[in-house]
Amino acid sequence: MCGRYVMARPVGDLVAEFDVDESYVDEVAPSYNVAPTDPVPIVLDRRDRANGGISRKLVTARWGLVPPWSKDAKGAARLINARRETVTEKASFRKAASAKRALVPADGYYEWEKRELPGAAGKAAKVEKVPTYLHADDNGVLAFAALFENWPDPTMPPDHPDRWLRTCTILTGPASDALGYIHDRTPVIVPRGMWADWLDPETTEEADVRALIDSMPEPHLAPRIVGSLVNSVRNNGPELIEAAG
Repeated sequence: MCGRYVMARPVGDLVAEFDVDESYVDEVAPSYNVAPTDPVPIVLDRRDRANGGISRKLVTARWGLVPPWSKDAKGAARLINARRETVTEKASFRKAASAKRALVPADGYYEWEKRELPGAAGKAAKVEKVPTYLHADDNGVLAFAALFENWPDPTMPPDHPDRWLRTCTILTGPASDALGYIHDRTPVIVPRGMWADWLDPETTEEADVRALIDSMPEPHLAPRIVGSLVNSVRNNGPELIEAAG
């Protein structure tokens, strides 16, 4: 799964990196410990009603999907991830997979490797969770495959400026053999050459979306064991991604 990640790039860098046409994000505070329900920048392509062309936008969404039919937003924290194997079938994700795909920019993400430690005589072995930071070999930007939804808050009047809540979820898939020892799931990372294909609002048929997901290659990431500071969401600074001493 992906439960915590790093996004420390300024808006200007994201606009340039993703060839954004319109940014609706003024500033993004660097975060070395992005957690579920945090507001995060996402990239999406939408058809421009004025000229009919495709416009790439940088917007903000809350991490944790709230389907449009939900009665409230309380279950968002349970939908931070969507399994690539079933995303086109599950009711919570099916429509978003067809029409609302996005990219979540990231510098890297954390997983906790489980290591078994020998127990004392006559006692069971203990399990140690080792925090590991995974990032691109060249420290370049990662683009997580994501879905977004717009949820109308039924407690607010139709014309209220805060009535609509945009939320997102990150796709995950089985980890490759190279990273499987750390965790059995990993975010689906869209390579640069497939960004436009993933975001294309014209790709809506389930079979086409399924084929697109299945064509995503396994990521090549570098793992780095980091310190225990990352275990608490209250800690948030560049020291979190430093190698453990």
